[in-house]
Amino acid sequence: MNKVMHFEIPFDDQERAQKFYQDVFGWQINKFADMDYYIATTCKTDPNTMMPTEPGAINGGLLKKDPTGEHPLIVIDVPSVDEHIKKIESAGGKVVMPTMKVGDFGLYARVADTEGNVIGIWQLLKEHSH
Repeated sequence: MNKVMHFEIPFDDQERAQKFYQDVFGWQINKFADMDYYIATTCKTDPNTMMPTEPGAINGGLLKKDPTGEHPLIVIDVPSVDEHIKKIESAGGKVVMPTMKVGDFGLYARVADTEGNVIGIWQLLKEHSH
């Protein structure tokens, strides 16, 4: 079974969105180095791995809206983005944002399911420590 490991919330106005999620839910939101991406920390997180320490909890990100991400979406952890794209396409889904490398952290793509919902799939490249 592949787990939901992240979420993404698109914004039109970064400062307004950041203020909303910090004020309403108490999330810590910080810009990710060298990217126009904001990490939303929603739970206790291991400072070395950046992964939640609470079972079942996930963190997320805020980013500018684009045609493949106009609504919040979940990101599912997979062992191979390429293999899952094949599975998704054979099951009637389609790629809406081709695979991209995110630093040396992982591979990421966005796909649409058979209902037109966009989801992200993520392949961790290696355990990362800071």
